[in-house]
Amino acid sequence: MIPLRQEWPPEFAARYRAAGHWRGETFPGFLRQRAAERPEALAVIGGGQRWTYAELHARAEAAAAGFLALGLRPGERVVVQLGNIPEFFPAVFGLFLAGLVPVYALPAHRIAELAHFAAKSEASAYIAAARGTDGFDHRPLARALREAAPGLRHVVIVGEAEEFTAFESLDGDRAALPPDPDPASVAFLQISGGTTGLSKLIPRTHDDYIYSFRASNEICGVTAESVFLVALPAAHNFPMSSPGHMGALYAGARVVLSPTPSPETAFPLIAQERVTITGLVPPLALLWAQAAAGGRHDLSSLEVLLVGGAKLTPEAARRVQDALPARLQQVFGMAEGLVNYTRLDDPDPIVLETQGRPISPDDEVRIVDDLGEEVPEGEPGYLLARGPYTIRAYHNDDAANARSFTPDGFYRTGDVVRRLPGGYLVVQGRAGDHINRAGEKISAEEIEDHLLAHPNVFDAAVVSVPDEFLGERSCAFVIPQGERPRAPALKAWMRGRGIAEFKVPDQIVLVEAFETTAAGKISRRELRARLRARLLAQENAD
Repeated sequence: MIPLRQEWPPEFAARYRAAGHWRGETFPGFLRQRAAERPEALAVIGGGQRWTYAELHARAEAAAAGFLALGLRPGERVVVQLGNIPEFFPAVFGLFLAGLVPVYALPAHRIAELAHFAAKSEASAYIAAARGTDGFDHRPLARALREAAPGLRHVVIVGEAEEFTAFESLDGDRAALPPDPDPASVAFLQISGGTTGLSKLIPRTHDDYIYSFRASNEICGVTAESVFLVALPAAHNFPMSSPGHMGALYAGARVVLSPTPSPETAFPLIAQERVTITGLVPPLALLWAQAAAGGRHDLSSLEVLLVGGAKLTPEAARRVQDALPARLQQVFGMAEGLVNYTRLDDPDPIVLETQGRPISPDDEVRIVDDLGEEVPEGEPGYLLARGPYTIRAYHNDDAANARSFTPDGFYRTGDVVRRLPGGYLVVQGRAGDHINRAGEKISAEEIEDHLLAHPNVFDAAVVSVPDEFLGERSCAFVIPQGERPRAPALKAWMRGRGIAEFKVPDQIVLVEAFETTAAGKISRRELRARLRARLLAQENAD
């Protein structure tokens, strides 16, 4: 197998250890410690189960011993495709305890993605639920994956396993469990968050990832008394580490699993379990804000709502903060590393209008132009980052590494941002989310923010389409609410907001919903491709 590595130059590693960022902690080590410190405290709630820390640790040990009894060996990789069910945690921590390496897949992934993950990681096993929280049967998918990935020796199924190994049957000799891993070793492979193409694999170490959520706990106020609701898919980086369920378990707090993020499912859980903190992507935050107006559920326990995964525009942020009792905290980060938060004591203008500042004093941020030169403070440019939890390389992908990392170790995030005093970042969009209209550069997010201020616009996504005369023109996809607005009236309303004429969308299309990725992000590239195809088809028909 190709070795798993994530290495920082020795002088950087020494600095991060000296600063106390890397403390030599490991995933199996911290769960064992919490089980010893808080054995009777509730750790995981979901699917009718309520497990204490002692129970969670015991289940993880049984799973770990069972994995080794199957013939899996420390260092092998295992694709994990589990939704928001309690078994996610003993499965993942069982892999950690056995010295195995989880490869996280999202519930919405299918054979194309799974076969790619299995091949790229050289996986030896696959873990899934018989039926996902959406009702999807993963067993036919497991059969297809076994055909597509000959190196896959084992399939473990939570629930009715049929010909596969039942997760519930896993057990073995706990004395055979290996010692805790090297904290500098790769703990798992996360997937990159791109909206198109097959994801790259991101090796994260025990040291760097634990630091990211330990520091996030401090920023987000997570303590042993917190109750974290996992509303987004548990395997996604945002609900895992910002501060996420891993941060909550590290703090000795309680994790509540919502099978879906819909208000109909999540709101009763918030009321029943007295949830104090959760995280959402912007479209869901808007949906929650709309649903909260009904006042049918007691959401008063909710203290912090983190919104990330895509930019939350100022107008949308105001809606969310006004509708929900929680303090809004914006998050802007990536599975490759750098994470920014607004702070709980930041003034409203910072919370509403920026995407926060980095976690660590050792996060290095550069904002550069097309030539790689740093831009003046406050000017937009491409975001580059390096630091104690930002990776230096993808796994087994030389071409992506050459594109994505500078010779001196900065990660090219692909985001266009402005930096304000105090280090706060304002996301302008992805590099491809800017529209070049007759030489005028237009931020899609800026136009969306204006549209969201309209009372009959629920959400908006702006994309570029080819234009014979302008080079590119703008098209706004709008999800209406209440009375459906007419496109000419929306354009007139936009002009009334005092913006430049070239920023008024050239085209407005009303839609019922947006195309999304498995993680719930708006896929503007797919919207752009679909619109371009539609226009070409119409032109050919004419």
